[in-house]
Amino acid sequence: MANFKYRARAGDGKNVEGTLTANDEGEAAGTLRKQNLVILSIEAQNAPGGGFKLKFLSGPPKPRVNTGDMAIFTRQLSTMISAGIPLLESLEILEEQADDPGFKVTVAATVARVRAGSDFSDALSDHPKLFTRVYVSMVRAGEASGQLDTILKRLAEYMEASEALKREIKSAMTYPTVSLGLILCITIALLVFIVPKFKDIFTSMGVELPLITAYLLATSDFMREYFFLWIGAAVGAYFAFLAYTKTPVGERMWHAFLLKVPVFGPLFKKVAISRFARTFSTLIQSGVPILGALEIVANTAGNRVIEDAVNSARESVRKGDTLGEPLAKSKQFPPMVTRMISIGEKSGSLEQLLEKISEFYDQQVKASVKALTSLIEPMMIAVMGCMVGGIVLAIFLPILKIQEAVRPKH
Repeated sequence: MANFKYRARAGDGKNVEGTLTANDEGEAAGTLRKQNLVILSIEAQNAPGGGFKLKFLSGPPKPRVNTGDMAIFTRQLSTMISAGIPLLESLEILEEQADDPGFKVTVAATVARVRAGSDFSDALSDHPKLFTRVYVSMVRAGEASGQLDTILKRLAEYMEASEALKREIKSAMTYPTVSLGLILCITIALLVFIVPKFKDIFTSMGVELPLITAYLLATSDFMREYFFLWIGAAVGAYFAFLAYTKTPVGERMWHAFLLKVPVFGPLFKKVAISRFARTFSTLIQSGVPILGALEIVANTAGNRVIEDAVNSARESVRKGDTLGEPLAKSKQFPPMVTRMISIGEKSGSLEQLLEKISEFYDQQVKASVKALTSLIEPMMIAVMGCMVGGIVLAIFLPILKIQEAVRPKH
């Protein structure tokens, strides 16, 4: 038997230290886990040779789960609670079957908080990166109404729909991003490695170069001679742009540009409206008060321009006005959306109409993605043809001149 000094984190987030007696480090760690403690370090005190240290210097592992995994977790929890299994026991079952170590630690900490008497929603709020404000607010509303299983099921459906929308956007953006990257790589490779070889030929022949060829050779020389300079400038500009878009003014300007950019702007607006309608509808159906729901919707809109419009409407609602009118004044929501919201407010069926709006715009997003996919392919081919074809033309024009100069005259 040996004494082990340990540091651990309790379910309430506080760090605890102490000593215990065990046969080895594994037994000591098992004893601590049974007490629902997250181990930070274990050190043998009286082991020969200075003892063996088991340390987690970086703290507990971070959860590596996506929205789809969270939707499965939520749906399983809803199913078990609706089947009559107590919340605490349901969470313990989900902890045991969790594959990701970081997520297992998170669920274990949540179990410890609930066992200690905390509300489930308060326990979830300790992990904001994993359980969003929408998630916590809906769980809190479910606890208050006594319909936690129903709310969790609705939350799972909301997350599944959000994940499906995210996949649609990803599929729409992947092809042009990859295609543009390949076009740039091919163009840079031609300018840096291929074009200089033709320059030596043109110089030795002493032929007068067309303007387009002269510009091409000058560009090639610049890229070769100042390779690290323009690479550094490009990288610096990229990070400067990222830093600027993180400022309030820069973020607002960039998001406004995204909504107006040709081809992709309408798609981004449809996605933002769909996300707004689905989140708002889900929160209201779950019993979250409208002002609190609008605050959460604004923070999860994904676009600063839409967020400002929702926040402005929220202030109007706080003063006693309707929701549809200030949204219409913002000019960010189509008339169909604002009119349906106004009708929903008057008829008392706001959540149902919001759900219809989200379904409609989900279909619009799918149709837009399909249309973009068929449109982007010829556009990328045209861009590649112009860039690569322009380089080839600039190289072959002097060659044609050389051929004409050496061709015998009859």
